[in-house]
Amino acid sequence: MADAKRPSLVVEERPELGSRPSRRLRRAGWIPGIVYGVGADPVAFKVGERDLRIALQNPSAVLDLKVGGGKTLPVIVKDEQRHPVRDDVVHIDLLQVNLSETIHSTVSVELEGADEAPGVTEGGVLEHVTRELNIEALPTDIPEYVVVDVSQMEAADTLSLSVVVPPEGVTFLDDPEETVIATITIPSQVELPEEVEEETAIVGEEAAVTDVPAEGEGQPSGGAPTQGEAGEGRGSSTP
Repeated sequence: MADAKRPSLVVEERPELGSRPSRRLRRAGWIPGIVYGVGADPVAFKVGERDLRIALQNPSAVLDLKVGGGKTLPVIVKDEQRHPVRDDVVHIDLLQVNLSETIHSTVSVELEGADEAPGVTEGGVLEHVTRELNIEALPTDIPEYVVVDVSQMEAADTLSLSVVVPPEGVTFLDDPEETVIATITIPSQVELPEEVEEETAIVGEEAAVTDVPAEGEGQPSGGAPTQGEAGEGRGSSTP
């Protein structure tokens, strides 16, 4: 039964299957998809690109799907395939659901209050570790995302799922202690130990001394050349 609060999506059955027909559909402004039913065979469909985009922008997890002239089916998004560059949806899988039975799904995690966290204002780096959670809920209770407040995190803090309160009607399925939502780390500056600095200074001083050539090595001594020295290399001989 349709609900005025839920987005509706009208699609058409498509007999054309395979990658080549799907490419032709996308060039014509259609998005290919499949809806999996409860105890029924999957149905391939095509939907207008704009219609799908509008339906997916709605925060409701449940869509009212109508395939051709058939009855309205409550469905959720099972999987989306997106273009690697444009990020447009190029194929979508939908799943028919029973609104009175809980199902397993995944929701994204969003952090709030990061700029106010003491650990961040002191120079720490906030890392968003877990970005998606597994949940169980009625289809109508599935949230668009789960918001986690990190505004109280100190330097070197670790925030696990165990301290996150789930939305009403939602059960977290991930391990509450092992699932890390966020951490704050302090960047460390590499400093040389004193003995290494002293050794480096000594080596530098020795290098400065040994780089000066000794008298008579590679430079004139300052005296006049002897007769042999003067004639050497000129082919002269002693009379």
